[in-house]
Amino acid sequence: MTTSSVVSGKAYVLGDNIDTDQIIPARYLTFNPAIPEEYRQFGKFALSSVPADRSGLPKGHVPFHTSDEYLSDYKIIIAGKNFGCGSSREHAPIALDAAGIKIVVAQFFARIFFRNAVNGGYLIPFECQERLCDVVCTGDELRIEVAAASLHNLTTGDQFTLKPLGDVAQILDAGGLFAHAKKVGMLGV
Repeated sequence: MTTSSVVSGKAYVLGDNIDTDQIIPARYLTFNPAIPEEYRQFGKFALSSVPADRSGLPKGHVPFHTSDEYLSDYKIIIAGKNFGCGSSREHAPIALDAAGIKIVVAQFFARIFFRNAVNGGYLIPFECQERLCDVVCTGDELRIEVAAASLHNLTTGDQFTLKPLGDVAQILDAGGLFAHAKKVGMLGV
């Protein structure tokens, strides 16, 4: 996916302080993301430790996986403050990518989660200017124009401007930090 993409899909809404152990519990870190079949396992267990009453807001108790145990029906996560806090676990953005998530929009991210998402090229982390987790509902159909940093809620008709990606856009376009470094000649390869 590049920053010229348009991403459409259902929203899965979470609140504040979703930590990396809620995103992918430590007991599943034995899987090796370099092995395709094991990479899929990360998707199966993504968000499995989010408390049920905070899974799929505003109502809660909405499963992240429904028709497929590995891929979620949702493509976009809308979250509150401090998404991805708790550890430097790079497996958290891997788990969301393996589950089919393309974009996470949060009020703000834990710094290490944000960098892991960008550096690995796993998903696009957008910060929002408004608290979207209070106005978007799980299941709403969204369209995000990445280059324009705009979110259109097709269910309600609301439109929101997201914070621009800035310098990380070129890293995401290259597919991650190492691919970007190679592309611009930083690796001498």
